[in-house]
Amino acid sequence: MILIAGLGNPGPKYQNHRHNIGFMAVDEIARAHGFGPWRARFHGEVAEGRIGSEKILLLKPATFMNESGVAVSEAANFYKLGPNEVYVIYDEIDLAPAKIRVKAGGGAAGHNGIRSIAAHYGKDFMRVRLGVGHPGDKNRVPGYVLHDFAKAELPWVDALIRAVSNALPDLVQARDSEFMNRVALDMREQGFAEKPAKKKTGTKAAAAVPGSKSGDDT
Repeated sequence: MILIAGLGNPGPKYQNHRHNIGFMAVDEIARAHGFGPWRARFHGEVAEGRIGSEKILLLKPATFMNESGVAVSEAANFYKLGPNEVYVIYDEIDLAPAKIRVKAGGGAAGHNGIRSIAAHYGKDFMRVRLGVGHPGDKNRVPGYVLHDFAKAELPWVDALIRAVSNALPDLVQARDSEFMNRVALDMREQGFAEKPAKKKTGTKAAAAVPGSKSGDDT
């Protein structure tokens, strides 16, 4: 089994925020791949399905971002999943809009959801970082991520989450470079100029497209 957790804050107030792009991605995966209905479990919502022969559990923590690790660790530990079987999709302000990076382990880079998962489960899980850009001033970050995507951003946001969903078979088979290239090609077909990622032998790859409650975090 593979666990894929998308990070965000629950509730309609937050659903279109930049911070919720992880929720958007797993919602699209569930829709496009015909997963079962969402149901309450593991301090969040889960949906089950298959990608090829691999059983997949999608998870949207309902704990608010700062306590994402409670939900992720509970699900991962219940199924006795190792770090290479746990994927977390989330927003990254230090990547340009529509840039995507996949890697194993690393630091939290100021992301409280990732910090929480590292504290509750360990830091070596797989990260799928979706770039949302930086507001240019660190003091503006909270308002930036806890704010809706601008109307002009929605085309690349929609294209990116579709591309991630379409390329998922490569990701769950640990073919990170192939996943990145497929995302890049899909984005091009959707009308976004970009360059496919070069094949790498390590655990990470990248490609780019030019282009509050107490639980809230930045």
